[in-house]
Amino acid sequence: MENIEEEVKKVINKLKPYLNRDGGDIEFVKFEDGVVYVHMLGACVGCAMIDETLKEGVEMILVEEVPGVLEVRAI
Repeated sequence: MENIEEEVKKVINKLKPYLNRDGGDIEFVKFEDGVVYVHMLGACVGCAMIDETLKEGVEMILVEEVPGVLEVRAI
């Protein structure tokens, strides 16, 4: 599981510049039972596009690039 967490963190770090460009950010919280938990920060908080960014962006990329990831949830 530690390897999965490290891979998740690497992918999240690759995504950060895209979110930062629009004033947002993302922070890894934990990985548990196939679910990646993140905090959305900055302009992402309260943004109307947060669900799309999370599900069609972050989740899609993590599921594709990190075996074992099934879902991403913001907490």
